[in-house]
Amino acid sequence: MDKKEHNIYSNVISINPYNNSYINEKSGFLNSVLSPNYSKDKYVISYLNTKDFISSQISISKNIPQEDIYDAIFSKAYDDLALDQTIEYQIQYIEIFNLLDEENRNFHLFIIDPFTIKDLFSQSIKQIKYIDYIIPSPLLLKSLYSREIIQNNGVHCFIYFDEKDTFITIYSDKEFIYTKSINYSLIQMHERFCELYGEQIEYKEFIKFLSTQSLKTSTSEYKEFIFKLYKEIFANINDVLTYVKRVLEIQKIDNIYIGSAIYTKIKLHEIAEVELGIKSTEFDYGYDNKKNFINQLHSLIHIYASSSSDERYESNFTLYKRPPKFIKRQSGKIILLTAASFLIAFIYPIAYWSLSYMQSTKYISLQKEYKEIHNKKTTLEAIINNKTSRKKKLYTLLKKEKNNYIEKKIH
Repeated sequence: MDKKEHNIYSNVISINPYNNSYINEKSGFLNSVLSPNYSKDKYVISYLNTKDFISSQISISKNIPQEDIYDAIFSKAYDDLALDQTIEYQIQYIEIFNLLDEENRNFHLFIIDPFTIKDLFSQSIKQIKYIDYIIPSPLLLKSLYSREIIQNNGVHCFIYFDEKDTFITIYSDKEFIYTKSINYSLIQMHERFCELYGEQIEYKEFIKFLSTQSLKTSTSEYKEFIFKLYKEIFANINDVLTYVKRVLEIQKIDNIYIGSAIYTKIKLHEIAEVELGIKSTEFDYGYDNKKNFINQLHSLIHIYASSSSDERYESNFTLYKRPPKFIKRQSGKIILLTAASFLIAFIYPIAYWSLSYMQSTKYISLQKEYKEIHNKKTTLEAIINNKTSRKKKLYTLLKKEKNNYIEKKIH
């Protein structure tokens, strides 16, 4: 989200669709929200577990015009990956910049059945109405580099234990190169632990042990079997890393970052370092204490949301666009058109009445002015007539006197 866009919204809501939990970020603080309500001033973002989408790579010719890239990728994905032709998959991609391949453009693909999205978010969308962004969880890790939370280069492996999925993701020189889901989610770990222990225990009791007991100090009878479970998990992870190093021609993995959706007293990074022989670090963003622990994927989402679009991977699977502005909605346009029609219908008689009133007022004013001028005219005409009549009398008298004078002068 660009900084300008970020300022539009009062806060950011992250969704975990796998347990319908919500975390609200406001003024730099994260807080759990039990039941968020619809509000257009919230930016809503969520993620997809690795097990829910297909991740692959394809290459297409550099001669394909940019405007035809998506169609070419879509077509080749169906052909190369033998996708079910009856399903219209959603496909997102990020480009791999390979300087050694001069003829092709290379892409990481992320492919998902839209019905999977509808099923995952059916509950959330009832409450919050729209989701601005749904991103594959491995791509969230890019923001750790763009925000300089992880500053060093090299090959980094991220391992994250979630309740319904555990994924391994690898970045090389701050760019995504590989991801895989393994069958050791917290729920699957519980099931496997019960097999090793030989007795069924409650899931809550299993999680409580992980959250409160250390393998170094615990005296619980579970300790031995938990240790066996982790050795089995990291043996599986080691097989995956061995395969990836061979296929992607990676010389070595420089660092492992490991975390969990729950607070664990067991130091997973210490076990990883011993079992894998690779420097390991906690997957830590400042929410690692028991009282204020927040699912670290939620934390990642908020780091991602605060990054600008040119600092992160863009791969949006949302089917739930926020409602457009009122004037851009079809219903809004109809309402505005109807309102304009009514307004025009009202404006005509009002304008006609206003003009009539103005004409009437002007007529009364002119009539009053006419009477005043007419009265002045009548008065002046009377004065002029009187003066003219007097002038004639004086002229007649003057003429008479003039004639008398002439007669007297002759005689």
